[in-house]
Amino acid sequence: MPPDRPLRVLMVLESTYSPTGGGGAESQVRTLAGAMRRAGHEVTVLTPMLPRGSQKTAERCKGVPVGRIAYPRKPLVGAAILAAKLGAFLLGRGRRYDAWHVHIAHHMGAVTCLVGSIVGKPVVVKISGWWELERGVLAPGRGPLATVACAMLKRATTLQAISTRIAGELEKNGFPSDRIVVLPNGVDTTRFGGGHAARAPGAPFSAVFVGRLVAEKGLETLLGAWADAFSDRSGGRSDARLLLVGGGPLEERLRAEAEKLGVAAQVEFLGHRDDVEAVLARADVGVLTSTIEGLSNTLLEFMAAGLPTIASRVSGSEDFVVDGRNGWLFDVGDRAALAKALTEAAALAPAALAELGRNARADVQARADVGAVMGRLFELYAGARPAVAVAGGAR
Repeated sequence: MPPDRPLRVLMVLESTYSPTGGGGAESQVRTLAGAMRRAGHEVTVLTPMLPRGSQKTAERCKGVPVGRIAYPRKPLVGAAILAAKLGAFLLGRGRRYDAWHVHIAHHMGAVTCLVGSIVGKPVVVKISGWWELERGVLAPGRGPLATVACAMLKRATTLQAISTRIAGELEKNGFPSDRIVVLPNGVDTTRFGGGHAARAPGAPFSAVFVGRLVAEKGLETLLGAWADAFSDRSGGRSDARLLLVGGGPLEERLRAEAEKLGVAAQVEFLGHRDDVEAVLARADVGVLTSTIEGLSNTLLEFMAAGLPTIASRVSGSEDFVVDGRNGWLFDVGDRAALAKALTEAAALAPAALAELGRNARADVQARADVGAVMGRLFELYAGARPAVAVAGGAR
């Protein structure tokens, strides 16, 4: 049930924030903030002022007010000043908001939870990825400051785990099970349409990857498997096309690897694109070869666009991708299994691929449409118990 009045929501993001770009947490804040504003609610984003981001203390990004907290770039001293300024904001202007939503469970999130528990403000903390659990304050053995921050995060009203695997890890780390909700990232399914047409007779088989060209995306495995499946020397389809959307430090290395493997003519490096939906419309399948994820926004976008997806068996992907129904799963780094999945996808008739794509869209609409996710968040902001059904289980 929608709230009976417009809400005011403060989103705390310990990263940069701009109209475009950024990682998964930033992208999700944009998606949610836009959807909430279109529904008549007020959203403000609060971030630290980081060297790689905007140096304006206040501005609007696509209509969303963004506040940035300036602090000195000095170890410990800078962190203490940032925490103090954040606490002062929350105790002052922060009280005007109905709820505070933390999007990365780190130091700023810890302060937000502490202040929220003192003033009685609902605080939802999203665990957005494995970084928090393996490298951030939630990682074991991180020292006394991290231990204190972790204890503060346990004061959250609700812990939003974006995958069933993350929910399990939170329980293992001593977070109260009755405050954990499995609630995925939301995707604007209307943006991606879902009217994906089967490829025309004689058109090449096309797969698409969207993301940063960095080591954790497993792109060398992808190129190797692609060569195994489609290079001339392997007896595969020389007319197949692999579309790589995104930039990053590994681009030149990946270009050289494609040349070495003999598939450079099949691989298109498209760089950053603001019209991702148009690129997805050109493809037959989406491919995600990540070695680590929380829940990939790209996965949800592939499915919303009506693309069956070949994905590594990582957190999030295993909640949504079902072999034989909407895509293929393979173990992380398993080049042979990935090549097999690519070969199977290419061998399917276009109509059969389109049927898998329709299933993919139906599944993501049922579980992760931004309207449904937003509605559940409103319930949590109001203090509802964390009980929600999603792929793989219910909480």
